[in-house]
Amino acid sequence: MCRISPDHRYLAYTLDVTGRELFMLHVKDLKTGSILSKTNVEGVVSLAWAKDGQTLLYTVIDDLQRPYKVFGRRMDSEYEDMLLFEEKDKSCCVDITSTKDCQFITINSNSRTSSEVYLMDSADMRGGLERIRERECGVQYFVEHHDGFFYILTNAPLEDGKMVADNYQLARCSVGNIASNKWQNVVQVTGDVTIEDMDMFDKHLVLVLHKRGIPVICSLPMPLQIGLKDGMQLDDLNPWFLPMPADMCTVVPGSNHDFKSSIFRAVISSPVMPEAVVDYDLSRRRFTLVHQEEVMGISNNSGKSRSLINHGESSETIEVPEISSKKTSNPKGDQAQAWSDLSELYYCERIEVFSHDAVKIHLTIIRSQEVKQNSENPGLIYGYGAYGEVLDKSWRSDQMSLLDRGWVLAFADVRQVLISVRGGGGGKSWHDAGRGLQKPNSIYDFIACSKYLVEEGYVHKDLLGAMAFSAGGILIGAAVNMCPDLFRTIVLKVPFLDICNTLMDPSLPLTVLDYEEFGDPKNFSDFATIQSYSPYDNVQKGVCYPAMLVTASFHDSRVGVWEAAKWVARVREYIPVNCCQPILLKTNMHSGHFGEGGRYKHCKDTSFEYAFLIKMMGT
Repeated sequence: MCRISPDHRYLAYTLDVTGRELFMLHVKDLKTGSILSKTNVEGVVSLAWAKDGQTLLYTVIDDLQRPYKVFGRRMDSEYEDMLLFEEKDKSCCVDITSTKDCQFITINSNSRTSSEVYLMDSADMRGGLERIRERECGVQYFVEHHDGFFYILTNAPLEDGKMVADNYQLARCSVGNIASNKWQNVVQVTGDVTIEDMDMFDKHLVLVLHKRGIPVICSLPMPLQIGLKDGMQLDDLNPWFLPMPADMCTVVPGSNHDFKSSIFRAVISSPVMPEAVVDYDLSRRRFTLVHQEEVMGISNNSGKSRSLINHGESSETIEVPEISSKKTSNPKGDQAQAWSDLSELYYCERIEVFSHDAVKIHLTIIRSQEVKQNSENPGLIYGYGAYGEVLDKSWRSDQMSLLDRGWVLAFADVRQVLISVRGGGGGKSWHDAGRGLQKPNSIYDFIACSKYLVEEGYVHKDLLGAMAFSAGGILIGAAVNMCPDLFRTIVLKVPFLDICNTLMDPSLPLTVLDYEEFGDPKNFSDFATIQSYSPYDNVQKGVCYPAMLVTASFHDSRVGVWEAAKWVARVREYIPVNCCQPILLKTNMHSGHFGEGGRYKHCKDTSFEYAFLIKMMGT
C-alpha cells in the first residue's frame, strides 16, 4: 500500500519482504529523496494523510493479525505517535481511509457482517471522532462526502418498521445532521437491479449496479437534484450507462484518486476477452480504449495456427486456423473505438443448475469452439464458497493452455457468494444461505454443478478435475469426501481443511473473525454442523480417492502449513493399499499465503499445476 501526502511532499508505503504479511511502514521525503529514519513501524495495514500533509494516520495489527489500533504521526514532530482509536471487539477489524474530496478521515470498524464508521475532520483533527451510527447486527454501511452531504451505501432499514435490507441502498444526510439515524433514500432501484458500490467525483457519482447478476455501471451528474424527495427513480436522475462489451464481463474499477477529474478508469475483461483498460469521460459521455492485452499468436494476426487435441480414439491433431480477434464496436457510432474478444476461438456460456433443494446455481462454462458435448472431454471445475467472495472469471491467458488441449473449464457460483462486480452471486440472503449452519448448501451446490458437467456431456465421467484456493479447500475437500468417485484429480492450493480443530483454537490468526462466517464450535449446533463437513474429520476409510496435488506455504499466516500436511497424511493412511493414485504434498519453504512474488514464479507454479492435471488425466 502507498499514499502520497496532499502536498506531494511525502510518500508513505508499506513493505513485506518475508511473505508473513507483516508490513513495515516507510516514509520517503520526495523533496530530498531520503527515507525518514523514525517512521518504521511493523504490522501496518492501512494509511491515510490528513489535509495538512504533515499528519499520517495508520492502523496496526495485534498478535492475531487483526488491525485494531489507529495511530497518528506528525512528520515535523519528535513526539511519540498518538493513539487515536482502539477496537477491543476481537471480531472486528479496523480500516482507515479518507473521503474522496479529502475533507474527512473515516475509521471503519468492520466484522464479517456489520460495520461502524467514525469521522474526523481532516483539516482539524483536534475535534476528535464522531460516530455515524452505532453498530447493529447485520447492518453494514460505507461513507463518502460531497458538498456538505454524506452519501452512505448501506443495507440499513431506511424506514421505520422495516427489516435489514437484502441489498445495498444509497442514502444521504447533511454533515450537520450526522447524529440522526434518519437518512434520506437517494435512489430507488427496483426489480432485478441492485447497487453494489459507488465512487464519488466532484461533478459525478458513479454507481456499480447489477442486473440479474451482470455488472452495470452508470454515472449521475452531481450534485443530485433531488431536494427533499425520497427515493427517486434512477432514470429521473439523467444517468449515463457506461458501454460494456458483453454481458458476462468482469469490471474492476481503477484507482481513480483524482476527485476533480471527470475520467473514470476501469479494467474490463471476460473469460473470452483479454483485459482492456478503458477511460470513460463522464462529462462528454464518451470512452477511450487505452490499452488491451495482446495475446501472442492470436491478436497479432500473425498467421500462426493453434492446435487442439482430439480426445476420441484418433490421436489426430486438429488445426485451428489463426483468425483475427472479433471486434466489439462502441455503441456510440461516432467513436472509432473497439475492443477485441476471442469468441471465435472460445465459447463461454452461463447456465443455471438445480441443486439438491431445487435452488438454481449459476455455472459458467468455457470451452473451445471445436469442443463438442460428446462426453469425451477432460474438464476442470473451480470453486471457493466462503466470505461472500466471487470466483474470478476475468481473462487468464494461461487457461488457453488447457482450452487448446480440449479441456472444459467451469466456475460454480455456489451459495455463499455475494453479488460482485466480477459477476455472479445473489445478495445477502444468498450469502446467508451458504454460511454458518447453512454451509453444507454450498457443498451440495458444488457437487450438483460437477455432476451436471458429466451428465450433460460436457466432460467425460472419468475426466473431471477440481481446483480451489485457501478456504475453497473446505468446499472441494468436503465434496471429495462425499463423492470421491466424481473426480479424477484435484488441486488444493494452501487449503483450509482442518476447520473444526482450527476454529476451536482462538489463539490462531483469523479464528475469532471466522466465527461469523462458519460458526463458533463452542456452540453445540455450530460444532455439529462444522464437524459434519470438515474435510479432515470426514475422510472415508477404505475408499480410493482421486489423485491430489496439495500445496502449502511455510510462512502462511492465514492457513497453517500443518493443515495440508495433516490432510495428506490422513488420506494416505485411510485409502486402500491397492489405490494407485498419487497424493502429493508440495510445500514452499519461503513464501506466505499468496505465494512468492513475481510474474515468472507465478507462471512456474501454474505450469506445475497444469502438468499435474494433464498427466493425471492421461490427456
